Amino acid sequence: MKFTPIDLKTWPRGQMYYYFSKMAPTGYSLTVKVDVTHLRNTLKQKNMKFFPAYLWLVTKNLNDQVEFKVAEYEGQLGYFDTLTPLYASFHEDDKTFSLMWTQFDPDFNIFYNAYIENSRQYADNHGVLSQPQTPPPANAYTVSCLPWVSFEHFAVHSYENKPYYFPSVEAGRYYEENGKLMMPLSITCHHAATDGYHVSRFLEALQKDMDSFEKFL
Repeated sequence: MKFTPIDLKTWPRGQMYYYFSKMAPTGYSLTVKVDVTHLRNTLKQKNMKFFPAYLWLVTKNLNDQVEFKVAEYEGQLGYFDTLTPLYASFHEDDKTFSLMWTQFDPDFNIFYNAYIENSRQYADNHGVLSQPQTPPPANAYTVSCLPWVSFEHFAVHSYENKPYYFPSVEAGRYYEENGKLMMPLSITCHHAATDGYHVSRFLEALQKDMDSFEKFL
């Protein structure tokens, strides 16, 4: 995990960052439908789980843009070289959930196997953190799924008064529409770090990767 400081005087977003973080703190969220037909069919043929593939694809495409990786770390504004997905593990016995994380790897199969191993070791642990022996890494961002509901919009807002610029991503239950499997996907961002342009690039690249997922196997 590498952290690179940002010089506000030379950063192209310097003034926008200052305005949307200090003068008019602003966040925004939007929800779209993504086509997961090919992704779901490819994973089904390989007898692989959908959720870790979703985690990997979202993280991979967020990692392609520096703006999604902006953070304050040890009092310094900068960006991490990569994000780590922080996600929920649902407990069927008492209907609660715990937070887990799996370090991102650009090789999907390495990430997938690490996810499966983490689940084997920690998924049944209750409490806020499934991996209590260590806190989530500083580059962990929230990405999850609401598998019981196909929503039209979903927004996550933190009410804690501290700088947090990572995006939050939430998926809903996919459903059939005109012969395709469509999945609602919500992304919530801090305007100090990103604009709609960055989100549009992310969504376009994400759909392309879903439509050609076999190349990652």
